Amino acid sequence: MTKSDFKNPRAKHDFIGRTCSISAVGSYVPEKVLTNSDLEKIVDTNDEWILSRTGIHERRIAAEDEFTSDMAAKAATIALERANIDPSDVDLIILATITPDMPFPATACLVQEKIEAFNAAAFDIEAACSGFVYALEIGQQFIMSRTYDTVLVIGAEKLSSITDWKDRGTCILFGDGAGAAVLQNRENAHGLLTACMGADGRKASILSQPGGGSLHPASDKSVSDRLHYLKMDGQEVFKNAVTAMTKASKEALARCELDISQIKCIIPHQANMRILKAVRDRLGASEDQVYSNLERYGNTSAASVAIALDEAIQQGRVKRGDLILLLVFGAGLTWGAAVIEW
Repeated sequence: MTKSDFKNPRAKHDFIGRTCSISAVGSYVPEKVLTNSDLEKIVDTNDEWILSRTGIHERRIAAEDEFTSDMAAKAATIALERANIDPSDVDLIILATITPDMPFPATACLVQEKIEAFNAAAFDIEAACSGFVYALEIGQQFIMSRTYDTVLVIGAEKLSSITDWKDRGTCILFGDGAGAAVLQNRENAHGLLTACMGADGRKASILSQPGGGSLHPASDKSVSDRLHYLKMDGQEVFKNAVTAMTKASKEALARCELDISQIKCIIPHQANMRILKAVRDRLGASEDQVYSNLERYGNTSAASVAIALDEAIQQGRVKRGDLILLLVFGAGLTWGAAVIEW
């Protein structure tokens, strides 16, 4: 891919900031595997029903004493080692999650301690399944503006901690894991070309965890009403996810003056097989262009595209200079699409 093959939309208005590239990625998933057959023993479901509706065979579940910060730290360590970066040289840690270790302090600060990146600022962001793309876009601003030289972006979730294991409509979908990316300026590379993000708070109720905040503080009633578990209107999520991810993807491609055929690897949020297929068809992409690990991990929210990106790179699906399209959708509602020159 040469510079003349696409447009860098960040270069408009005579902007003289640095470009931001992903130097390396890493991911981690827990050892415990929860299969569809295992779920048959917990709720009224079966392997065929789950597979036909979601495309998921199994998912990973963190140990009782394994938390979001632990998984995030393990993914971050792998990414830093691959980038040949000492933790002391990390300037900023941005962690995307909806399952922090605790409401405060930020789980990013706990990760900082675990990887010994004591020179780094650290904060969390919450954009649910869209979190990793949101965090990439925030991180690149710090690189582009020359505020920082090395930013560590992480998407990590222990969704098993907020999953209602009595609700067969949701417990079949989710898993745990983490993915990380090291952002830096790389000479003669475009890196993160653009990110189109959006939100619609009018539809916040279709995917949420109602309990635990100031709206429904923890109480005997909030616990008995099961408000601390994830709640989802599946049909509305499907409809909105397909529309939003398709629109954001087309906008991102248009900004770069690219056609979908020029994208080497499309990495959508791993939510549901039907959503992935519907978005692929609307974009006019081929099956070979789309990377999916949904069948092995289920929906890992903010970790989803981060884990998939790492796997695609490690498997040789993406090489330096190739173009990648990340697509995400999550609670909020939030969504986004990012075009990256790897």
